[in-house]
Amino acid sequence: MQIESVLTCPHCRHQSAEIMPTDACQFFYDCNGCGIRLKPRQGDCCVFCSYGSVPCPPVQTGDCCS
Repeated sequence: MQIESVLTCPHCRHQSAEIMPTDACQFFYDCNGCGIRLKPRQGDCCVFCSYGSVPCPPVQTGDCCS
C-alpha cells in the first residue's frame, strides 16, 4: 500500500507530493500553487481519491472510508 500521493490541482495544475492519513479521510486541501481549497468530487471520499496519483489507504485495501 502506498501512503504518498501526488495531488494535482484541477485549477492551476500545480502538483504536490503529500503523505496520506492512514486512519481518516482528508476532505479539504489548500493548493500550494493557487491557494484554492480542494474538496472531493461527488462520489469520492477524499481529496486523494479525487485528485491524487493513488487513492487513499482505505480504498487501496478495499475498505470504504466514507
